[in-house]
Amino acid sequence: MKKSKKDTTLVFDYKDVKTLQRFINSYGQIEPIGKTGLSDKQQRSLAVAIKRARHLGLLPFVSQG
Repeated sequence: MKKSKKDTTLVFDYKDVKTLQRFINSYGQIEPIGKTGLSDKQQRSLAVAIKRARHLGLLPFVSQG
């Protein structure tokens, strides 16, 4: 049985900036669910973690360039 990306359990932490940056495009936008390959629940938790990191100043709201 082949295991897809959606079967794995991912927990996003707002303090793990390196991981969160993988899901942000060059304009500072959160990548869509079709591009990330995450489930609906995982995509929502990713968005919450990115927004928390932005409000704490760990991630920029827009790109620098």
